[in-house]
Amino acid sequence: MRITEAAKRLGMSPRMLRYREALGLLPPVREQGAHRRFGLDELAAVAQGVELEKQFDVSPAELAFALRVLSEPTVAAAVRDLGVRIGRIQVPRRALDFEKEKALRLLRPSGR
Repeated sequence: MRITEAAKRLGMSPRMLRYREALGLLPPVREQGAHRRFGLDELAAVAQGVELEKQFDVSPAELAFALRVLSEPTVAAAVRDLGVRIGRIQVPRRALDFEKEKALRLLRPSGR
């Protein structure tokens, strides 16, 4: 089906579907003449994205960024670094750090 019919079935405007496409929130499927065709899988993917936006109270742009974080390691690392810096993410403890702390506890006098 063409974009107008797909938008009607999804309860949104064709413009919103184009916006979602620009954000990368639609599966990359086009026919030969560069017109987008929507099938049941494409409609289901858009509907799933809309549900996630509602469930987690995020915008389409925020959802698109979340997908980027999951798919691009450099973006994920930068976001993780920010999270550590602002205290929203704990720095993962390495096994050696744990063993070092355990050894130091064992070496401490029992009165402390």
